[in-house]
Amino acid sequence: MIRFGIIGTNWITEAFLKAAALTEGFELTSVYSRSEDKARSFAAQWGAAHSYSDLEAFAASPHLDAVYIASPTSLHAEQAMLCMRHGKHVLCEKPLASNAHEIEAMVATSQAHGVLLMEALKTTLLPNFEAIRENLPRIGKVRRYVANYGQYSSRYDAYKQGTVLNAFDPAFSNGSLMDLGVYGVYPLITLFGPPQKVLATGVLLESGVDGEGSVLMTYPGMEAVVMHAKITNSSLPSEIQGEDGSLVIDKISQPGRVELYLRDGSREDLTRPQDEQTMVYELREFLGILERGERESSVNSHLRSLQTMQVLDEARRQIGLVFPADLKAAAASSSEGTR
Repeated sequence: MIRFGIIGTNWITEAFLKAAALTEGFELTSVYSRSEDKARSFAAQWGAAHSYSDLEAFAASPHLDAVYIASPTSLHAEQAMLCMRHGKHVLCEKPLASNAHEIEAMVATSQAHGVLLMEALKTTLLPNFEAIRENLPRIGKVRRYVANYGQYSSRYDAYKQGTVLNAFDPAFSNGSLMDLGVYGVYPLITLFGPPQKVLATGVLLESGVDGEGSVLMTYPGMEAVVMHAKITNSSLPSEIQGEDGSLVIDKISQPGRVELYLRDGSREDLTRPQDEQTMVYELREFLGILERGERESSVNSHLRSLQTMQVLDEARRQIGLVFPADLKAAAASSSEGTR
């Protein structure tokens, strides 16, 4: 039984805990929130015996073995490394950090302290993603990958009325590319590796984050495009096109339906049974790694997280999207270089 603590008391944490209720080997013991009252009430709601409003005390707690982090992206690296330095395994929400520099520091910390660090990107661990991977050879030589994720943010209405919530605040390393675009880039890297070239466009909002955008990536004999938006909805599916056919995916973030269309006109439903609580698969992967005594996922690996972030970093550089966390990372790199 792995005793878990959680950082973040929001809807994604609740979804995670609903999935955890279906998973053997998980026990929630501890909750952290900056608000003592919120930590206590959330712990009581979910049956956790311990609550904390002091992060250092939480990280040092003898009552937990692992931590699930669902705080704003800008806090991931600092919180994860603190917990890992105290010997805690870390399952951290996507995107893993604000930039590649932070991911490199997180990976180094996990290795130095012999703990597991894994990005909680569920797409690549779902049964229907495995159906995509296994059937990829059937469409022949792949020529194009198209990932589309447009979801109008419930917080955009508040933004238009003058209230900038976390989702549109660069201080939290947020925006469309980081929040939704990552769902298109990560599976691409998983299936085909890093691209040769990245070309990005986007619409920057006055708050300083992107509301929507596209990333075009080139490979030998193939191209990929990832479209993302938090200020519009899209009903278009995603698709991988080959010379002999294509795979059509209903939703790239959590494929619920996968279909094969061959050039001869035939069509096949490749959809596999999949639990509605899709976060259960990332938690099972995490617990399975610990049970085997390993310290890295072979699917959501450290290298995959880093290569994905390198694409996101380059895309942000091209559209002029800079986070305070980037400036902090640049200052740290400069300081290291002058030692």
